Amino acid sequence: MRWLEAYWYRLAPLHLVLWPLSLVFGVIASVRRLLYRRGLLASVRLRVPVVVVGNINVGGTGKTPCVIWLVSWLLEHGFNPAVISRGYRGTSREPRSVTPDSDPAIVGDEAVLLARRCKCPVWVGKSRAAAGQALLSAHATCDVLISDDGLQHYALERDIEVVVLDGERGGGNGMLLPAGPLREPMRRLAEVDALIINGGAVFPPGVLPADVPVFDMRLDGETFYALRAPHQEVGPDHFNGSDVRAVAAIGNPQRFFNRLHDFGITFTAHAFPDHHVFSPADCAFDAKTIVLMTEKDAVKCERLARESDCWWALRVDAAMDPALGELILHKLGKR
Repeated sequence: MRWLEAYWYRLAPLHLVLWPLSLVFGVIASVRRLLYRRGLLASVRLRVPVVVVGNINVGGTGKTPCVIWLVSWLLEHGFNPAVISRGYRGTSREPRSVTPDSDPAIVGDEAVLLARRCKCPVWVGKSRAAAGQALLSAHATCDVLISDDGLQHYALERDIEVVVLDGERGGGNGMLLPAGPLREPMRRLAEVDALIINGGAVFPPGVLPADVPVFDMRLDGETFYALRAPHQEVGPDHFNGSDVRAVAAIGNPQRFFNRLHDFGITFTAHAFPDHHVFSPADCAFDAKTIVLMTEKDAVKCERLARESDCWWALRVDAAMDPALGELILHKLGKR
């Protein structure tokens, strides 16, 4: 679908061809949400508050680093959080626990990364409501649940909605699928509790709702770790003078490539579709070639990594305005 995504972020005649389909998509999405709001479609209320960290557009916007940050914030403030996810591109359909050693082909790459970075339970399931129920049955002390993505999963009731926007790409051409990248219209943002701009871009007046708090987020980190030996860490200078290939299968690969450019690393870029399942042919480089990738890609490529120190992943963390954490605490009744 990457060829289509290229049209979503610029004006092109193809938009006019797909626009009627977008109208149909919008009607279906609106009717579906109305049915949930009227109670004609069943939704589940869990015994603990649910915080949804999602987006309104297709593709990655930085939700996973935001979830990791939020888990850390809640732990620091006395909560016992847990995370649920759909386990996108994983084969598992029934609720199941995710561990740092889980197979990303079964539970999804993002879920494995969350299990490695979050000091809390992580569960996946095609139904987030069922995953949440199973998690709470297994972890009685959990007192707040964070849903990684799932803004449109209305079968699970939520107490707080946080939307992450890509500051570089925004809402693209502003059209719904398939003519544009939006799952819901931009006006949906007026109903959420907080907006996070990954990259800190300034949106034109009138694009974002005036009465919804907006917070900036950036991804920090300049430490690379070896895929086969995560304890082995180096800085960007380690790759000076090397033949470097940068591999990225995330929603916005250019963000990763720009980061490497900022480090002064010279490399050849290899972009793949988001959540791409890597094969040996995708990384059939010379034995001395340095391969750099994101953490999310690393969880899928560990099995492909050679027994050497040539494959490295960049570890990043979300730098967030603490005011977002205070807002979450307030809405959870702790402020």
